[in-house]
Amino acid sequence: MSDVREVPFTTRRFGPADSGALIATLRTIAGRRHVLTAPATVSAYATGYRTGGGPVAAVVRPGSLVEQWRVFQACVAADHIVIAQAANTGLTGGSTPCGEYDRPVVIINTLRIRGVFPLCEGRQVVCLAGATLHELERALSPLGREPHSVIGSSCLGASVVGGICNNSGGTLVARGPAYTEYALYAQVEASGEIVLRNHLGIRLGDDPEEILAALDSGAFGDFDVVDEGCAASAKDYESIVRDVDARTPARFNADPRRLYEASGSAGKVMVFAVRVDTFAKSERPTTFYIGSNAPQDLTAIRRRMLAECSLLPISAEYIHREAFDIAARYGKDTVLAIRWLGVQRLPRLFQLKAWLDRLATTLPADLSDHLLQAASHLFPDHLPRRIRQYRDRFEHHLILKVPEAAAPFARTLLGEMFPSPQGEAFECSPEEAERAFQHRFAVAGAAVRYRAIHRRQVEDIAAVDIALRRDDRDWFERLPATISDRLVAKLYYGHFFCHVFHQDYVVRKGVPSMALEHEILSLIKERGGEFPAEHNVGHLYCAKPELAGHYRRLDPGNRLNPGIGNTSRNRDWMS
Repeated sequence: MSDVREVPFTTRRFGPADSGALIATLRTIAGRRHVLTAPATVSAYATGYRTGGGPVAAVVRPGSLVEQWRVFQACVAADHIVIAQAANTGLTGGSTPCGEYDRPVVIINTLRIRGVFPLCEGRQVVCLAGATLHELERALSPLGREPHSVIGSSCLGASVVGGICNNSGGTLVARGPAYTEYALYAQVEASGEIVLRNHLGIRLGDDPEEILAALDSGAFGDFDVVDEGCAASAKDYESIVRDVDARTPARFNADPRRLYEASGSAGKVMVFAVRVDTFAKSERPTTFYIGSNAPQDLTAIRRRMLAECSLLPISAEYIHREAFDIAARYGKDTVLAIRWLGVQRLPRLFQLKAWLDRLATTLPADLSDHLLQAASHLFPDHLPRRIRQYRDRFEHHLILKVPEAAAPFARTLLGEMFPSPQGEAFECSPEEAERAFQHRFAVAGAAVRYRAIHRRQVEDIAAVDIALRRDDRDWFERLPATISDRLVAKLYYGHFFCHVFHQDYVVRKGVPSMALEHEILSLIKERGGEFPAEHNVGHLYCAKPELAGHYRRLDPGNRLNPGIGNTSRNRDWMS
């Protein structure tokens, strides 16, 4: 289990500007068609989903872990910056370049490197660099198990490794942030030497390429597991989220308890594989839809369910009426695509959409968004009648999903509280539950669509994800007029029982969106909130000292993803 070392892939060291020689080397490793250099082909990889973007020397798509290792070695030897990327679904630009750097940039995209290998009857699993949550969910389903996260947060096609590197959260109340102490990754030391660290707790060999080839082929099993003493998930999160009187948030990106090697690394090491826990699938869950005009009603439900119910809810998703309306109008095609095509086909659909926008360079901007928006009007309402009626009657909406054994407690609690002059609740049919969660999922993309359709009225989206104190009863934000007057719309939604909220502010044309976002974050900080709550700091947020220190320890030469969290972009962290 000791660290293993390997000489660089090539002993020649290119000059910083010698990208041509490096590209030739990369093509011998990954194949010419998987080394992209033309602006039209690299733009989808070099531009963030919501923010970020910058020039790159090349995008490389290795097809195996051995190729990924060789590509990484070649880039380090050539003194090029490396940005690791999987699905590029991040909302803060954390897996794309942003602006200018002091060295050329190469993006290593890992999505071709798929692989999910269950261990211990599926109680744990090894996921390779490009394995997606959907791929993992499909592999575990026959075993009656689930991954840490499922559809319902804010992005599609996300990778398992990306979630670990970003301490991502999710909709599921009991599981907390994505976390593991088991990982296989390469680290560049201050001397420039690359070290492959096998901390998977699995016997795979002694030579780097032998180890990586064994993982590529799945040539290992339970008998090779030699370490079972480390954490492969945030096992302490249930006690944390149940402490509803604590004056700190339950989870946030820079939590020092969740910074461990690859976990929280944000691309400062090259991760090849992680070993993570899986979870028993809840059979016959029950979903309740709750509407109220009094935020304190939802507060009471949260506090009593967390403090008194013996089993935690599966999820508790909040939507404010304004977010509901924008998702109903501008996220309708997303909901219909999920229903008709399935989650597994949506990443390909988004790739097709991006290709159409690149192709239509001489046509109006955001052409695909306008076409999809127009097409969505041709279809009937995607929301069930009862949910539509609740939209008209109530400002605040909560979708509460509980395991079968917790349903009696939830029924009793909701029966004591409702109906009331301020609120009401009903137990969803399976179809109502499915459509409610799909609608909630569509909110994040709906804000992006709104911006595309209303470019003349909208400057940009100021998007923040925040974690409020667990004891904060005054959780619903009331902005001063000096801020709200500069907004076109506000979308509030999130993981209510964890007190994690996504807040998207559609900024009025001509208003500097970054300055406005800083004003909003200052108000959140005064309330004791943390940000970001579950996304990478990317290039939007400043990394806190603990997080910046984690980055420096992992990458002392600042060779990987420099500038993340508004840290130094320069070699060796020079200012």
